[in-house]
Amino acid sequence: MMLTVDLGLCQGHQECLAEAPELFDFDHDSYQVVVRITEPFEEQLPAARAAVKYCPAFALTLED
Repeated sequence: MMLTVDLGLCQGHQECLAEAPELFDFDHDSYQVVVRITEPFEEQLPAARAAVKYCPAFALTLED
């Protein structure tokens, strides 16, 4: 599974950080999220799915 962020959509809400802090970081200069782990391990997938689900800007995707 590949975790990506569309920086054109990211609005810096940081909900993904609340759901999966081990997978994401935040760039305070650009005020956008940074994906730290683009290929989450199996045990990280529930947190990755929650981050995608709760992103208010729909900026995250998790694809095969």
